[in-house]
Amino acid sequence: MTRSPRVDSACRFFPEVTASLHRPARLTQAAIAIGLGLALSAGTALAQTKGSADHIKAVTSAVDSASIKANTATSNDWPTIGLDYAETRFSKLNQINTDNVKKLGLVWSYSLESSRGVEATPVVVDGIMYQTASWSVVHAIDARTGKKIWGYDPGVDREKGYKGCCDVVNRGVAVYKGKVFVAAYDGRLIALDAATGAKVWEKDTLIDHDHSYTITGAPRAFNGKVVIGQGGAEYGARGYVTAYDTETGNQAWRWFTVPGDPSKPFEDASMEAAAKTWDPSGKYWLNGGGGTPWDTMTYDPDLNLVFIGTGNGAPWNRNVRSPSGGDNLYLASLVALNADTGQYVWHYQETPGDHWDYTSTQPMILADINIDGAPRKVILHAPKNGFFFVIDRTNGKFISAKNFVDVNWATGYDANGRPIEVPAARGDAPYDSIPGPFGAHNWHPMSYNPQTGLVYLPAQGVPLNLTPEKSVVQNAPTPGKFGGTTGWNVGFVLNGEPPKAPAFGRLVAWDPVKQKEAWRAEYVAPWNGGTLTTAGNLVFQGTADGRFIAYNATSGEKLWETPTGTGVVAAASTYMIDGKQYVSVAVGWGGVFGISQRVTELQSPGTVYTFAVDGKAPLPSFVKYQTEGLLAGVKYDPKDVPDGTAIYVAACATCHGVPGVDKGGNVRNLGYVSPETITNLKDFVFKGPFRDQGMPDFSGKLTEADVVKIQAFIQGTADAIRPK
Repeated sequence: MTRSPRVDSACRFFPEVTASLHRPARLTQAAIAIGLGLALSAGTALAQTKGSADHIKAVTSAVDSASIKANTATSNDWPTIGLDYAETRFSKLNQINTDNVKKLGLVWSYSLESSRGVEATPVVVDGIMYQTASWSVVHAIDARTGKKIWGYDPGVDREKGYKGCCDVVNRGVAVYKGKVFVAAYDGRLIALDAATGAKVWEKDTLIDHDHSYTITGAPRAFNGKVVIGQGGAEYGARGYVTAYDTETGNQAWRWFTVPGDPSKPFEDASMEAAAKTWDPSGKYWLNGGGGTPWDTMTYDPDLNLVFIGTGNGAPWNRNVRSPSGGDNLYLASLVALNADTGQYVWHYQETPGDHWDYTSTQPMILADINIDGAPRKVILHAPKNGFFFVIDRTNGKFISAKNFVDVNWATGYDANGRPIEVPAARGDAPYDSIPGPFGAHNWHPMSYNPQTGLVYLPAQGVPLNLTPEKSVVQNAPTPGKFGGTTGWNVGFVLNGEPPKAPAFGRLVAWDPVKQKEAWRAEYVAPWNGGTLTTAGNLVFQGTADGRFIAYNATSGEKLWETPTGTGVVAAASTYMIDGKQYVSVAVGWGGVFGISQRVTELQSPGTVYTFAVDGKAPLPSFVKYQTEGLLAGVKYDPKDVPDGTAIYVAACATCHGVPGVDKGGNVRNLGYVSPETITNLKDFVFKGPFRDQGMPDFSGKLTEADVVKIQAFIQGTADAIRPK
């Protein structure tokens, strides 16, 4: 007897059916029962119209750790921020491939109604997309039609945008058992009903509100827990990561990344061990110590470990933070925690005694690769410091590290996994830090294709000169101290001397086994988007100059591109809907570089673009960046320019850049606004009209006399650079 695949499947799960196949008299009855069951199941699915509340509830309620693991076999959905728990961002879909990618066209576009940075990867479950925009706003979108299902605004106080270093961004959501989890900029973790957008529960994750904690990262959900970290090291925060019960929101565990006040009991043995690597004479706990885990967290279900990447020191300058030196655990490290308890298991410190804002919070990838002829379970990681690391994820042991860009702070790593530092990099003289604090690789996701064996890495160089300060006073609004008026505490004067290093941006295809570059694509500027790679032998990346590009993953040949209306910083996702493959990317220029800098002359709102082969939809209209021309005509006293320079650096430069020199990003450059705006600057600085867009109220932080000096600096700088 020849059996159909469906009957074979039924036989594996229903032994009574197997027995019936040997009893012809009962075969018909068994077949009828199976057929009836399948028909009823199909009828239920048909009753749930795709995109309806019932359909959304059914498909999102089925998302759990088992289903996320099962999806790796097909990649039909994109159920978690990095596609899978290993966060490879490698899709096994190949319907779109090197042969037909040139036929990609737009299927639909969706406005996120935002003007600030968009950094989230679209999460998609059976055609239901969840996408965040700036200010932690969540959009549920029907990916079949591009229409809005629901939206949720957590109501972050827009005046508090200054509490974060790096734009009011959000990197996405976690979907788990019928809920959508989003972390709000102001520190709340919120669970939403995936079908309706209604709030199920909300938790304040912050240990105190005296420091400027924020959250910009995406939560991760697994085994009934949702985990989130936070940012704020520039403002004097102490880092930690917390797990909550997905159903109730009750705290399950918390692990701090750096020790607290040594006069108080340590939270656990890992904190007691860490305290021995800090100099208490620096009173590091007053500035929190830093180490904030503001982005990457990865889960290994087989090892039952959560891996987190920790942030920079607070302040950056170790000579101020820990005067006698020390590694300052667990700054700039990869740390493994028990997923059930949050207990420390192991760590590897990529930048001991971090001194340069070399965070290790950049996305990591879990992979199983052969090294020296033997299979190894590894973490692939490219942090800010410019070295590509391969680390054994079972025990945290160093395997290899090689610089993927030029570096000047270390010549390499020794066999024990410690950097061989260049002494001048910690000296007292001004120093061009290469890479600079923007990082050789920042938060922009990289991807790993096991078919090519390559990692696709957004690499960059943003020049910055660091002049060490001798001391730092917590949150002192010191003129000349970058961001000092709004709470920055870095321990360096930034660009006190002009940096000499060149700026660049590139896509690097990196071989983690050979620790060498396979190919690269050069761009006109830094701050290009994250990457997606597929079994169709493709790599997708958006660019700072407003393009979305597909490359041959093996050779690096550019195969297709489309304009996007503004710079792209987020990574794309791909998925199947009703048998057809789609690629979606969310566009919205921003982030710490994109606040004050740009490459395009376009300023389109945040938008999700979705493409498929033979897509025919027209692109939306693009908006030209509006400027008033180089500022002229504002009256000022030249003697006020020096004082105005120092006040501007402390209060304005973090968002507005250098007047007339920078072009402005998603915040206007004040060298290119109307003379009336600068003449009436106090009306914008004190309880001004842009507070609902993130501009702080400087009442009590600046005086009217300060504003007069700022006006002098802005107009004086414009006059100084004006062509003669």
